[in-house]
Amino acid sequence: MKAYDIIIVGGGPGGYVAAIKASQLGSTVALVEADRIGGVCLNYGCIPTKTLLRSAKLYQDFLDAESFGIDIDPASGVKVNWKNLMKRKDAVVGKIVGGVELLVKHNKIDVYNGFGKAIDAHTVEIGEERITGKNLILATGSSVMLPDIPGIHEAYTKGQVIDSTGAINLPEQPKTITILGGGVIAVEFATLFNSLGTKVTIIQRSDAILKMVDEDVRNVMQKHLKETGVTIITNAALEKVEGSTVTYKVDGASHTLSADYILASLGRKPNLKGFESLGLEVGKQGVVVDQHMETSVKGVYAIGDMCGKMMLAHVASAEGIIAAEAIHGSKNVIDYHKVPSCIYSFPEVGAIGYTESEAREAGFDVGTSTFPLSANGKAVAEGETTGFVKIIHDKKYGEVIGVHIVASHATDMIAEAAVTMELEGTIYDIAKTVHPHPTLSEIVMEAAHGAVDKPIHIIKR
Repeated sequence: MKAYDIIIVGGGPGGYVAAIKASQLGSTVALVEADRIGGVCLNYGCIPTKTLLRSAKLYQDFLDAESFGIDIDPASGVKVNWKNLMKRKDAVVGKIVGGVELLVKHNKIDVYNGFGKAIDAHTVEIGEERITGKNLILATGSSVMLPDIPGIHEAYTKGQVIDSTGAINLPEQPKTITILGGGVIAVEFATLFNSLGTKVTIIQRSDAILKMVDEDVRNVMQKHLKETGVTIITNAALEKVEGSTVTYKVDGASHTLSADYILASLGRKPNLKGFESLGLEVGKQGVVVDQHMETSVKGVYAIGDMCGKMMLAHVASAEGIIAAEAIHGSKNVIDYHKVPSCIYSFPEVGAIGYTESEAREAGFDVGTSTFPLSANGKAVAEGETTGFVKIIHDKKYGEVIGVHIVASHATDMIAEAAVTMELEGTIYDIAKTVHPHPTLSEIVMEAAHGAVDKPIHIIKR
């Protein structure tokens, strides 16, 4: 058996980053992956969906070209070429995954293709082969969770109910689609299909979509989706699925809705198969780990979705670095309140830290300040004025404890808030930081001025 310092099971954004970091720190590393390097994120999630969303945004821009002074010949028209859309998506994924594979090779990491099964805390079996390691990092991610609704599993087997992976590999653009769930993935796919001309209906069991985000963000996004043509049904109890028809109940009355496909977006569950022999402590979210990502078994670490702390690719990567460094003696930790999350809708959402209600529940003396995109010169010039920034701070010292942005480039802009919070920055720090003009980033500075005193470019009474 070949021996390594570290064996990593799972080659997604957590596993391959942990492998590269561990190698850079001087360890011999084996990386075990049953599919292709990059995991769900690079192959079936983050990258392909954002590639398709870019195409959808471009299509919408073409449709709106006349308002920008650009006429398109009505005879030629603007059409979605689904086949070429998918072709571009596959090309982008191939290029990025190929780049990661090159990085893994450059860092002298041995890759084992196959399903990894832990025999004990130091031995992993891949098919007929076994390897040993002084330490083990588990990074096997998560899978789509299907609820126990009559008929849904049968329809999933037949391809009438699809998950996110199925949604990005459809042979043709659906004319209609029903989305079960109102979380981040549901909203992104609603944005994608609706923007391309598919009739989209979201069925949500609670009273609103995006229940995990700040209330002001949720209200703006729900209103905007409805205005752009998405039907949102809330307070709905799912009763059964028959083919691509779903039956649900609202206010005691049953309704049926048929579509070309049903997209199930009702959560994910950790992938724990293959590690039963380790006797890991598992909680409601997933594998239980300490702040250095070590499990209940000494020398065995777990990162990413299988821990369930925050099921985000960049969190998995950060946890992978924490685990690799911990094995080498460092004791760095992650403050999850300072980790940004993103929604790649139109407009985008970027959020970090406490929501306003969470901050009040946590006992902070809460101050808030908002600034609308409609008062920003760059936003007006680009015709993207739906949205705002909201800064939440602790009045005692003015420390920023939460930032929520709805804007066309919110997922990029939220990084400024992440740096500010990591440095324990205040509203005064942001307000006195000179921001370039004209940029969308000025809304963050304006909101900070509003928290300190008054913003410059709106009238605040």
